[in-house]
Amino acid sequence: MPRRSLKRLYQDEFRGYTFARFQQDLLAGLTVSAVALPLALAFGVASGATAAAGLVTAIIAGFIIGGLSGAPYQISGPTGAMSAVLIVLVQKYGLQGIWIAGLLSGALLLVIGLLRLGRFIAFIPAPVITGFTTGIALIIFIGQIDNFLGVKTAASESALFKLLGYFKGGFTPDWHAVVLGLVVVLTMLLWPKKLNARFPASLLGIILATGLNALVKWDVAQIGAIPQTLLLADRFNPLTFDWSTLPEFIAPALTITALGAIESLLCGAVASNMTGIRLQANQELVGQGIGNMLIPFFGGVPATAAIARSSVGIKSGGQTRLVSIIHAVGLLLSMFLLAPVMARVPLAALAGVLLVTAWRMNEWDAIRFMFGKRFKTAMLAFTITMLATITLDLTQAILIGSLIAAGIFLSQIANIDITVQDVDPAKLRAKGIEAEGKCAHVKVAFVTGPLFFAATGNFNEAFASLGDTHALILSLRGMPVIDVAGVEAIHRLHEKLHRRGGTLMLAGVHENVMTMLRRSGLVDEIGAANFFWSSDQAIVEAEHRGCGFCGLPLTAPGSDQI
Repeated sequence: MPRRSLKRLYQDEFRGYTFARFQQDLLAGLTVSAVALPLALAFGVASGATAAAGLVTAIIAGFIIGGLSGAPYQISGPTGAMSAVLIVLVQKYGLQGIWIAGLLSGALLLVIGLLRLGRFIAFIPAPVITGFTTGIALIIFIGQIDNFLGVKTAASESALFKLLGYFKGGFTPDWHAVVLGLVVVLTMLLWPKKLNARFPASLLGIILATGLNALVKWDVAQIGAIPQTLLLADRFNPLTFDWSTLPEFIAPALTITALGAIESLLCGAVASNMTGIRLQANQELVGQGIGNMLIPFFGGVPATAAIARSSVGIKSGGQTRLVSIIHAVGLLLSMFLLAPVMARVPLAALAGVLLVTAWRMNEWDAIRFMFGKRFKTAMLAFTITMLATITLDLTQAILIGSLIAAGIFLSQIANIDITVQDVDPAKLRAKGIEAEGKCAHVKVAFVTGPLFFAATGNFNEAFASLGDTHALILSLRGMPVIDVAGVEAIHRLHEKLHRRGGTLMLAGVHENVMTMLRRSGLVDEIGAANFFWSSDQAIVEAEHRGCGFCGLPLTAPGSDQI
């Protein structure tokens, strides 16, 4: 499908736009804002920033990224996966680290989108992404245990060490906080799905927990004051930043870039399946890039497209990107009208939201499928990526996941299949092809799979013993790709046969493979007369030419070749 410009996307979206469709967008936008409000507050806190930072992020992302996105259904904001990355970053560098890394990642996303490199994100195998998602979910879950229990334990280098620290004890849970957190957890788990579409369970749970705490007046940690402004007091200021430290933030920026791109494009893939509207990946990355470059100047945290919010918008009847903008307006009004109420929300209640969200982040169907069917390669990729995510720096985890992805890719495509068969005259006659079958020294090798450096070993091994083969026909209809190493392997096979007085014939060669053979000079070396449309034609021609091994008269190459 050809790339469509933002102007064309707008034209397609709003062609024939009516008031009835606007009403659908309005309802969907308000529904999404109700879902997004508790998540924005929770993910702001989970990021190591503030609830206000999460709210500002959702508002700015809703306006800017939503307006520039690559599809009408994408709704962006703070997410659980991103918060897991940011909490590590803020512990090391403070809020300044979040802002500068977010700014750099936005610039990188913009460049990737402008260079139209978005398609390469799709090359990461599903087990690696699933493992990374599970690792992120565990980080979020572990990171909220403190708030859920109403305690403050020592920071750790990794989520795994943080989890192990709880088993050592040395703290006393605040059971008031636990009760408030459980109110939210139970509400989200028990609230009927049908009713959830009308009133989000997460929002209801927070209302119930906040109301209960207001009634009994427990002394638990709360969100605190919510500034009624989009320009937070704590925001990125380029004049006060020490630019000499910029290289320190390149690695975190790469992590945020990779995560932002993967999560946004995955969200687009899921939503595309729900709507039938294809995401313009590069335009989406441009929108994500511009939005994330601006968000730090407001005091927000990096944003990505969010599957939960986007799917709610779709299921609520959303038609265009106005859903994202209306949801941002709803959050903005909440900031100005409900700030005093939101300030009294217990942190334990937000922790309850995040615990359930973390559990639901896991791709349980994919995990059950991998392990239930015992796909060993997928299980290994999932497990290693998940463990790397919770034990190492997330930059390292993404690198390890990428290396695993490359290894899986090479392993899968290197499985070239080569079947060598004798000529069966009966099968040929059944096709209406007259073949005498007098020569037993004609072999046909059916090659399936790409012939590149990782597959040449199997290729060479298949033809290590040619015996008294006079004519070897390579049927290459199942070989779509060849590289330089593959060309060299065919060249060596040709020379080997030639020294023995035999002939190499090629049939059903793909155009891109033929291009490589021509560039290498191998077509001229083998001879154009030895290239055929089908292996059947090559067999007839081989018999016509004769055979030196069995004494059949040798003739000049016939005219049946193509």
